[in-house]
Amino acid sequence: MEAKAKLSMIRIAPRKVRLVADSIRDKGISDAISILINQEKKSSEIILKLLNSAVANAVNNEGASADQLFIKTIYVNEGPTLKRIRPRGHGRAFEILKRTSHITITVSDAR
Repeated sequence: MEAKAKLSMIRIAPRKVRLVADSIRDKGISDAISILINQEKKSSEIILKLLNSAVANAVNNEGASADQLFIKTIYVNEGPTLKRIRPRGHGRAFEILKRTSHITITVSDAR
């Protein structure tokens, strides 16, 4: 059985979130939680909350045991980009791109 959790429009660039997501892919839940707690990145807190949500979905909705779960898939997609303007010299405008991410985690008990 599988359970999903999804977070949309998070205000961190997908490239930064993928660094953390790659470190926990195909790991057991307890291993993934310990990795996320020990990383000093902003996205590790967000992924940890999302992982706990996916585990809670599996336990409450599917009746799975939390000890036997592992991360089946985790992927980070790019969301819409917020475009801002910064004034520069000689009347020019410099565009600042504030990127967003969509994160999806699927946990399963069968390898």
